[in-house]
Amino acid sequence: MSFEQTFKNIDDLLYKDSGADSELDYIGQTSWVLFLRYLDELEQDKADEAALEGKEYTFILKEEYRWNNWAMPKDADGKLDHHVALTGKDLVQFVDGELFPYLAEFKNTAEHPQTIEYKIGEIFSELKNKIQSGYNLREILEYADELPFRTSKDKHELSHLYETKIKNMGNAGRNGGQYYTPRPLIRAMIQVINPQMGETVYDGAAGSCGFLCEAYEYMYERMEKNTDNLKTLQEATFYGKEKKNLAYVIGIMNMILHGIEAPNIIHTNTLGENIRDIQEKDRYNVILANPPFGGKERKEVQQNFDIKTGETAFLFMQHFIKSLKAGGRAAIVIKNTVLSNTDNASVSLRKLLLESCNLHTILDMPSGTFLGAGVKTVTLFFTKGKPTKNIWYYQLDPGRNMGKTNPLNDKDLVEFVKLQETQPETEQSWNVKIAEVDTETFDLSVKNPNTPEEAPLRETEVILAEMEELDAETNTILKSIKELI
Repeated sequence: MSFEQTFKNIDDLLYKDSGADSELDYIGQTSWVLFLRYLDELEQDKADEAALEGKEYTFILKEEYRWNNWAMPKDADGKLDHHVALTGKDLVQFVDGELFPYLAEFKNTAEHPQTIEYKIGEIFSELKNKIQSGYNLREILEYADELPFRTSKDKHELSHLYETKIKNMGNAGRNGGQYYTPRPLIRAMIQVINPQMGETVYDGAAGSCGFLCEAYEYMYERMEKNTDNLKTLQEATFYGKEKKNLAYVIGIMNMILHGIEAPNIIHTNTLGENIRDIQEKDRYNVILANPPFGGKERKEVQQNFDIKTGETAFLFMQHFIKSLKAGGRAAIVIKNTVLSNTDNASVSLRKLLLESCNLHTILDMPSGTFLGAGVKTVTLFFTKGKPTKNIWYYQLDPGRNMGKTNPLNDKDLVEFVKLQETQPETEQSWNVKIAEVDTETFDLSVKNPNTPEEAPLRETEVILAEMEELDAETNTILKSIKELI
């Protein structure tokens, strides 16, 4: 059975179950089952490695809570042992009453947050089993048991399918969309920023960790494959923060499927941190993010920022600027009103950005880039440390209406990535000198001066005269034809 069919079968069972109500529930429930299946493979791999070295491996989980004991006990033929396997009410009672509480306790007993033990505790503190039928759960466990995690090819296919499920959440209501930024846009942002081995990469609004996963793929493909580099990439390169329970769990699982064993993702409200407390040790070389649009933060949260505003995305922008190292590079997706709003906070934010960073590129995205969200966005590319002298704008025009059947693709962004290196003037791109920007408003609105002008509408009298002239020509031709006949 294909991976895709297995995922579909699991979704069908969740659809039938009275406890899972939406695509959001489906991915949450699939995530905890997948995580335990993955954990079993990981532990088995480590036990095998230890045995080859003549060492003994200490399992993280007690024997009765390992996959092969509670989820898939097998007989001598390798088939599910129906005499031992829990099902029906017994299975649900074990999962809810014993398994989840046991796993949640790891949050209190783990040595520190950057361990897989702590991640286990976090995930099972935040999620609840919503599968009410023990018979449905039994079938789901059997399907999950068929999924292989051993090879990088297997993990790649699983991660691709998981990404598809995250994307589908965008259709499951307003909450889902905020977890998903189109991957072609993320890949283009990463190509422009070009993170290097030894640099740290951060997303303070991590969601499903799409930026961090894509940055991992980009850096892994280009690095020299040695033990030190692999360890650095695994443990000391990617960092994120996420506030929402489900998004946090999905992000952790997404990074694990992409190959990062114990992701450095912290479950916290990023905006709850006072930016005045951010020290050099808390700063990063690269920031990639798409902070949530349209949120409204309380007064006490606004006190953590120098520029007070209820707009979540504008607070995140301050956090990102403060969290960049000197010379650090950022690419941030944000709604286009950040360029033009006339309120004091917006003007102050633009002034801060232009004076403390080199905002060298603004990518203007077409409507429909974000499925289900009628928001126009731009991507800001900036380097911290020197003020902005010139901004290169690029107005993306894929030549079609964007939507579910025509989503953004990698080809749409090839020209932008190529031209960004030299920042020329074209019909879709132009430069703005900061010396020419109004210092009262710092208005950076997207106004393309290179769009070919449409021919002006002609006067009515001119059109009528032309029609009479054409009529006269037609009559002359008809007269000539009659004479010939």
